[in-house]
Amino acid sequence: MNNPLINPGIGVFFWMLLSFGILVFILLKFGWPVILKSLKERETAISESLHAADKARQEMAKLKSDNEQLLRDARKERDEILRAARLAKENIIEEAKVKAQQEAERIRENNAAALEYQKMEAMHDLKNQIANLSIEIAEKLIMSNLSDAKEANALIQRELDKMSLK
Repeated sequence: MNNPLINPGIGVFFWMLLSFGILVFILLKFGWPVILKSLKERETAISESLHAADKARQEMAKLKSDNEQLLRDARKERDEILRAARLAKENIIEEAKVKAQQEAERIRENNAAALEYQKMEAMHDLKNQIANLSIEIAEKLIMSNLSDAKEANALIQRELDKMSLK
């Protein structure tokens, strides 16, 4: 059991201790500040990332509430537009009904006036026809009664007397 790795001697121990001390000195002098600096930078980066994530979460919550408000406003505006459209539709229908009733009344009045005009025209034509028939009948009667010249002169004289009296 004389293995130098298992039972090192004082010389090996001294050189190992010296090389370990130099290594620790070099690491403390050059390595440790770099390691601490990188750890500090990493800590700062993580802290900033956490802060940015928290800020982003707050902004997302704000955006979500803003979106919900916009959605409520849009629904309200949509409802108002639909209500206005319904009112406009009802007004248009009502106006159309009123105009149709007025037009129907105007047509009825025009038809009544046209009917009255046609009635008057028919009565006028009937009177003219009756007058023409009366004249024809009178002519025929006179022609038949006036075949005698003496009677014809007497009839003419009577009619002239009647006209001068009026």
